[in-house]
Amino acid sequence: MDFDAVADELYALRPEEFTAARASAVAAARTAGDRELAERIGTLRKPSLAAWASNLLVRSRPGDVEPLLRLGEGLRHAHHALDRTQLRELSRQQHALIRALSAQARQLAVEAGHPIGEGVQREVENTLHAVLADPGAAQAWASGRLAKPLSAAVGFPAVAASAVTESAGTQRRPSAATAPSRPGRKAGEEQRRRLAQARRDAEAADRELRALKDEAAAAGKATEEAKQQVSRLQRRVDELTEELARTREEHQQARFAERSARERARTADRRVREADRKAATAAAQLERLTSSDDR
Repeated sequence: MDFDAVADELYALRPEEFTAARASAVAAARTAGDRELAERIGTLRKPSLAAWASNLLVRSRPGDVEPLLRLGEGLRHAHHALDRTQLRELSRQQHALIRALSAQARQLAVEAGHPIGEGVQREVENTLHAVLADPGAAQAWASGRLAKPLSAAVGFPAVAASAVTESAGTQRRPSAATAPSRPGRKAGEEQRRRLAQARRDAEAADRELRALKDEAAAAGKATEEAKQQVSRLQRRVDELTEELARTREEHQQARFAERSARERARTADRRVREADRKAATAAAQLERLTSSDDR
């Protein structure tokens, strides 16, 4: 029994299934004589609903993980280099990508039979913001084993937001005490390299975002078609239910008519037999009278 395999299996479950499955894994490890593994498994915490939805997104959409991680690297590089133009562009991509991924997570939760509300979806979005701001948060999210939602590191989102809202004409020059020293040639080349990489990452993230939008549109269309199919089938079920009710009523009426006909047939048969007896009696009496007159 391997700890990573057990952890992956547990965090792939729905939250209400986690505790029982963890207890079963702990018992299995103890039966196998591995007390240390049993204790490690026992420390795994049940995920909150937002953490479960975030894990579900990572596990169900592995192709969406890398674009967000690359965008986070680009944002952090641009933030470190104080490139406000690049920050504005990447921040726009950040908001669009997070909205798309958050919507994906909510749809996946619905498909998994565990819909999430607006509050939980906001926690998922906060987790995605944290992934962009903090490499450690990005690593934790990409593992698919979150037990609780993540929060963005203080400072990074604020700086990015100010870079978006502050125009180039109103940027304040840093004071002499805080102005950064002019970088040397090597530092400048490193900065240009990082910015070029950030631009490439942003372009890749934009392509991924368009693909996600197309996928979301296709999923929405499929959902609408399925909804229409459900409506058609429900109407057919209603029609068949009404037809079945009418058929049952007709069947009951037919059975009642059958019983009535049988009763009338029995009554008529009884009357025929009585009439036969009367006719026989009358014939016998007539024969006796006729014989008496002949004598």
